[in-house]
Amino acid sequence: MQKKLIALAVASLASGAAFAQTNVTMYGIADAGYAYSTGDAGNGIRNVAGVPVRVNVPGTNTFSGIVSGILSGSRLGFRGEEALGNGLKAIFTLEYSLNIDNNSGVGNTGGLNARQQYVGLSGATWGTVALGRQYSPGYQATVNNDPMGGALVESQSFLSANAGYTITPNSPARWDNALTYTSPNWGGFSAKAIYSFGETTDAAGTYNDKNVSVTDNSKWAVGANYANGPLNVDLVYQARDNIRPSGTLAINSFDTQEWYIGASFDLKMVKLMGSWQGMNVSNSSRLINNSQVDSQLWQVGAVIPVLAASNIHLGYAQLMMDGNNRAVVPLTGDSQSATLAWTTALSKRTTFYAGYVWASNDKKGIAAAPVGGGLLTGAIGSRGEDNNTFLAGIRHTF
Repeated sequence: MQKKLIALAVASLASGAAFAQTNVTMYGIADAGYAYSTGDAGNGIRNVAGVPVRVNVPGTNTFSGIVSGILSGSRLGFRGEEALGNGLKAIFTLEYSLNIDNNSGVGNTGGLNARQQYVGLSGATWGTVALGRQYSPGYQATVNNDPMGGALVESQSFLSANAGYTITPNSPARWDNALTYTSPNWGGFSAKAIYSFGETTDAAGTYNDKNVSVTDNSKWAVGANYANGPLNVDLVYQARDNIRPSGTLAINSFDTQEWYIGASFDLKMVKLMGSWQGMNVSNSSRLINNSQVDSQLWQVGAVIPVLAASNIHLGYAQLMMDGNNRAVVPLTGDSQSATLAWTTALSKRTTFYAGYVWASNDKKGIAAAPVGGGLLTGAIGSRGEDNNTFLAGIRHTF
């Protein structure tokens, strides 16, 4: 009996040693704040007999409430690695969104809402290959050159999301069914490539090549980054192939191409940044009702350190739509936004923030707003009207 107990103890120790080789880290962010957003209801879009028409909407659109993830998306994640020998490692990340204002996300009966979840292999000399839901290169590029690090309410962030870009620091930059390669850092230079398989079925739920192609709804991208000392530069190209809106025939499929260049330079007393990006839709004249149109978006910003642990964040961005003038609901106007924010570190992990965001939309533009917005209609944003948003909140990282 005593020998059996000793054997079990030895086996337990051996098992513990094996598990210790896999390093697993739990991490997360809890971020929530109060937001007050208001603007005239202005020009809305309503469907009349199935046709979108512009109508005048009386009143004022106003939101007052708690919003999760204003400065950084609230999340819970697990990442780990196991050394396999000769510099090779197995890696994984499982990261899920939390909306701590309305009890959705992890733990909600609606299921998990993954930000990213992947598994892969990494080598010190040749880079990393991974499989799963992952960030496209446009995500990190926009975060690098954004005065608020891709915050939900920052001008470039919500304008790019409202206009349908995948080069954005928001959910459209997270791609399912993706295969990625990330290079090592070569003297400040690194690169990333991604391919997202569309995995599209036809109306019967099959992969019959008479009705669907293996490239339908696929995405691919390449990005390059140079970060050395005070200078950061990002270049990105992303494409979506044979996109087929739900319920349409193959003739209605379309392609999109997006490109981005952004840079920042840290002068210590102020960090300056700017970016320019564009989107081209190959046959947008057929798809005005699906709101797929060409556009360009540019931004300038600055981060100014003040006091001991505080920063002032300034950003201005303009979105220029280039739709079809002959459409019932043309998208040919501009949207502009300016952001002024303050952040202060209460500790190494806790940050207080407050800010003001102004947005202005042309009558023929989109209904952009930092709290609820979209291409044609938004909960707060409206075509042809200004919008003002005031906010304050707390972010804690762990």
